[in-house]
Amino acid sequence: MHFLMLYASGTGNTELMAEAMVAHLNNHQHEVVTKTFDFDPIDVKELLQYDAVLIGTHTWDDGDLPYEVEDFYEELEDVDITGRVFGVFGSADSFYDTYGGAVDLLADHLNNLGAAPPKQLKVDLEPDREDIVHCEQFVDVVVGLVGETA
Repeated sequence: MHFLMLYASGTGNTELMAEAMVAHLNNHQHEVVTKTFDFDPIDVKELLQYDAVLIGTHTWDDGDLPYEVEDFYEELEDVDITGRVFGVFGSADSFYDTYGGAVDLLADHLNNLGAAPPKQLKVDLEPDREDIVHCEQFVDVVVGLVGETA
């Protein structure tokens, strides 16, 4: 299977999650293209070239999308993602009233645009070993969803 990994990481925690997921996918012979919202051009039409898309985002302020993800969020309306498989994840801080709000915003938006109901995973701050296992399990669920929609 062919996956696209997109992520924005403010402190490096979401990046650690993304790296664990990519390693797990590679270990299971899946192809993964990785891009960051900070440094790579991302064309939403490109999403259609992959079996599934994994999107990692940290949450800004009290539940908002980080600015580097905002354009992508809006541009999703320009492409037909009906039935497409997505996984949305991110590191968050349980100190805030809205825990991982950006993950929820993005998953809800994808769902409203017709994607298969996106799987979600949130980790409180820096992922520990148990969280990395959850990242691997999360990816396994997304892989299973691709199998169901194929």
